[in-house]
Amino acid sequence: MEKRKPKLDRRSGCPLNASVEMLGDRWSLLIIRDMMLRGSRSFKEFMESWEGIATNILADRLKRLEEYGIIRTERDPTDGRKLIYLLTKKGIDLAPVLTEMVLWAAKHEETENQALVRIMQKDKQQFEAAIRKRWEENVKQTVASQ
Repeated sequence: MEKRKPKLDRRSGCPLNASVEMLGDRWSLLIIRDMMLRGSRSFKEFMESWEGIATNILADRLKRLEEYGIIRTERDPTDGRKLIYLLTKKGIDLAPVLTEMVLWAAKHEETENQALVRIMQKDKQQFEAAIRKRWEENVKQTVASQ
């Protein structure tokens, strides 16, 4: 079971407010997207994202996501000087939320990656199960390499 982080100062006790404070900027959501869909794990891989995040913003968002318990860091088993970033259970539990956000945007806006949208629309549960399975395999692989 994941440890809960100490209670943070929030504007209010509203659950939606807590979500917005943790995830309310585009970069945090795009980092989580890249971890779930692309398997990104390193600073360099996040830097290669299509949206072009600045290094200082990426470092800040990774730190914040770790503070909120959404991601965790491990030393890279191939190069102990580098960190790899991994979703926690709390982080992977965002898969249905991100799926719904993608489907909502695709319904109301002109968006790209319609192949992904069609996969999600066809069977959300299967799509989310595949994301979770990949995450579980990633966790096992990381533990085995330590």
